Amino acid sequence: MICKDRVVIVTGAGRGLGRAHALALAEAGACVVVNDLGASLRGDGTDEGPAVEVAAEITARGGRAIAHAGDITDWAVGAELVALAVETWGELHAVVNNAGIVRDRMFVSSEAAEWEAVLKVHVMGHVATTRHACAHWRQRAKEGRTVDARIVNTTSGAGLQGSIGQAAYSTAKGGIASLTLVQAAELARYGVTANAIAPAARTRMTEEVFAEAMRAPEEGFDAMDPANVSPLVTWLCSEASRAVSGRVFEVQGGRIALSDGWRELPGASRDARWSPEELSDIVPALLAAAPTPPKVYGT
Repeated sequence: MICKDRVVIVTGAGRGLGRAHALALAEAGACVVVNDLGASLRGDGTDEGPAVEVAAEITARGGRAIAHAGDITDWAVGAELVALAVETWGELHAVVNNAGIVRDRMFVSSEAAEWEAVLKVHVMGHVATTRHACAHWRQRAKEGRTVDARIVNTTSGAGLQGSIGQAAYSTAKGGIASLTLVQAAELARYGVTANAIAPAARTRMTEEVFAEAMRAPEEGFDAMDPANVSPLVTWLCSEASRAVSGRVFEVQGGRIALSDGWRELPGASRDARWSPEELSDIVPALLAAAPTPPKVYGT
């Protein structure tokens, strides 16, 4: 089993992608901390039921899991989650940051509370638990122990190229992609890798917005089944992925691809300042030579 005895925290693991990840990791031999606040799609309310049910499903199949229904945007809860994993199984090997909410609205109509809620769940939800996990791994490394740890973040196509009606969500997911690059660069010295996935699958979020595209077929391969994404997550949590860090993977159905980030393209330069008037020729020439950027989703 590729993740035998690896201890993994999965956030937002009560439903959808997170549930699929938790089940797949347990099947691959991992000990799984199943975290889910049990909130609505908008982030309202709490219910420990989803986390408890997934943990029970794993144990019924002969796996090892423990439920946790705390709010992963809370700094103290992040520390609590890490402590729970270490106290239960003696170590922590990976954190899969999956939890998220949506508050879709056109930018011009968006409200401050919507931005605060989305950024808090996605960004702070990715930061709080992982920050404490990294402190744990750094301490292990300083003690001379071998650390072989993983961070798996969840970005989105919306964060990589934007999505109409999802300004807050796109902003948060774009930030997560950048966070992954920083984590990979800073944490390599401690034996920690960081990667991100941009999944396309049937979840509570996508079923509402893309109902037709997400509908399960009556027969044949169900490309939008969230379980299709979980093998990559499982591999990224395993020892086999040790040499891979700072990467963003797009995954949908049976397709896995790398997504390349912002790069500086060929430009124009000289040893003098440009005048605004001169740029009326320079900028169009740069644009004409550049590749056409991907379209924003919804355009």
